[in-house]
Amino acid sequence: MEESHVFPPIPAMCQILKKRDLRPHTLVSSAAMEDLSEIDCSNPNCVVIGDATTELSYENLNRAFQMLIAMENPILFSLGKGKYYKDAGELCLDVGCYMKALEYACDIQAEVVGKPSSNFFNAALEDMGVEASETVMIGDDIVNDVGGAQACGMRGVLVRTGKFRPQDEQHSQVTPDGIVDNLAQAVKFIIESKN
Repeated sequence: MEESHVFPPIPAMCQILKKRDLRPHTLVSSAAMEDLSEIDCSNPNCVVIGDATTELSYENLNRAFQMLIAMENPILFSLGKGKYYKDAGELCLDVGCYMKALEYACDIQAEVVGKPSSNFFNAALEDMGVEASETVMIGDDIVNDVGGAQACGMRGVLVRTGKFRPQDEQHSQVTPDGIVDNLAQAVKFIIESKN
């Protein structure tokens, strides 16, 4: 797999910031900061929060809160809406939890640029040059991967790896088009369902 085959939310975020002439206060990982290197971050007029792991301390989250609450028209962007992810075999809080805390504290609604945003999925489809009806999303997140894809007209296959939990198979709002144990089974499922 080549780097060009990966479609992260940061390029879309950069486009939005440039188009709307926004200068963010960022709470993202150091790797993400490299991708934001061409963005003017002086005198911030919005906040961008993402997968910051070690940077998501109380102090840094409180600083983002202070920036937002001081703005006349606060704008909060989140590079995703996930509740949790799996790292080193353990479930960990994801950016969506911190986004919700800032929304609550500042009485604002975040603009989600990553999954499950339809803008994100549609941008990926456009980048690949395919229609939603021709596309299958395979993911371990029942809401953000499968549900987000289905809301855009794609099929969504849940894979029992990563952060998958057995209760995901009986989710109250999202019914996957298929449930498989691994990527190889997902490919077989897709091929067989075409016939």
